[in-house]
Amino acid sequence: MRVILVDDERLALDYLERQLMKLADIEIVGKYSDPIVGRKEILQARVDVLFLDISLPEINGIELAEQILETKPDINVVFVTAYNEYAVKAFELNALDYIVKPIRIERLTKTVDRVRERLEIKQEYTTAANQCIKMNLFRQVSVELGSGSSTILQWRTTKAQELFLYLLQYRDQLVRKTTLIDLLWPEYESDKVYSQLYTSVYHIRKTLKPYGDHFQIMNTTEGYILNINQVCLDIENWETRLKDLPPISSETVDEYVESMKLYTGDYLQEYDYWWAESERQRLKALWLNTSMEIADWYLEQELLDKAVMSYQQICSLQPQEETPHFALMKVCAMQHNDVMVHRLYRELSEVLLKELSVEPNQEISDWYRDWCEKAGSKV
Repeated sequence: MRVILVDDERLALDYLERQLMKLADIEIVGKYSDPIVGRKEILQARVDVLFLDISLPEINGIELAEQILETKPDINVVFVTAYNEYAVKAFELNALDYIVKPIRIERLTKTVDRVRERLEIKQEYTTAANQCIKMNLFRQVSVELGSGSSTILQWRTTKAQELFLYLLQYRDQLVRKTTLIDLLWPEYESDKVYSQLYTSVYHIRKTLKPYGDHFQIMNTTEGYILNINQVCLDIENWETRLKDLPPISSETVDEYVESMKLYTGDYLQEYDYWWAESERQRLKALWLNTSMEIADWYLEQELLDKAVMSYQQICSLQPQEETPHFALMKVCAMQHNDVMVHRLYRELSEVLLKELSVEPNQEISDWYRDWCEKAGSKV
């Protein structure tokens, strides 16, 4: 880690240098008591982190940091001062950290660890810019870089997050500005709402900047088009993998089972967006139909234990679905598991009554009553 120190007090400079040298993998490439000389050297040198005193002669440390960040926006700035009234301004400037003198080694260690973490993430982003990255949309949105690490995107506002995900759902298509305004800011006055839209698009571009050309938002007079390049979406990967599989057989059933494991939750499950519901239900229906095909195949092959496990999984994840419950009741009846048949019918009845205010359909109810009579059990 290449470090430069700037403080007009020579004793403070030397003390900070000694503290930093106690830590591993630190290279002090310069230390300056004159901020003007320091600025010149910082702009010319390759520097990872700048430890900068705020109270400097000739120029305020925060002003100096602003000048440096204009030219070198990736440098990590750590403010060091005897006063804490500048803390808010320091973090508005996006400083990495803020240390109050006298500097304790424990506090300095935490700062250096934060710098290392940011540098590692930056390296992953740089690597990812030249290769395909994975974006997860099942359950919660996250991005996986080449190293396999998963990152949740940090959005400036919830509106910026929703706007991005809406554009992503309709990727490669023109989304009109009027549609976005009606979706996100229906209550705003017309003379103010466009500034909200433009600001949110700006924040989206800023958040996506580390990913280079992987995400591009194209402007048109009417609206925006989000294009993605070398981005592997988990929902597309899962759906394509299923469609490419041949019919279920003894040779392919294991591939089906492995493919279904990629469905780790519903589409945008953690986000309460009404506009995502149709896509969520479409993918959920694909999961349900494929899961039923696997379970039914096991049943046809008289692999009853595997059929039971498959139906049980469906019932646990889709408790309101009557078809898998009915199929599982029949299999349990075949196995003479009377207790389980009663339990399944009771659980299905309770969830349907609670969630939908209905009873099991007539076919299921009639079958259950007939079974109870034949089995000598009470309904």
